[in-house]
Amino acid sequence: MQWLKRWLARRRPPLSDRQQAQQLVDAVDRGGLPLNLARVNHIARSLGLEVSRHAAVEDTVERIRQALAR
Repeated sequence: MQWLKRWLARRRPPLSDRQQAQQLVDAVDRGGLPLNLARVNHIARSLGLEVSRHAAVEDTVERIRQALAR
């Protein structure tokens, strides 16, 4: 049981909404393409953006980028 306690103690705290959004934008800037549209939409909604389920990923990432710039 001690190994479990040590493992749990080393876990990083969860990222904030802004940190998750910044990581997403950084990954896209490095040439990555977000594969999980639901995750991108969740990040956008957590920043207070209204996002359609049918919105293009590129448009949503751009809106996230604009929200982070504010």
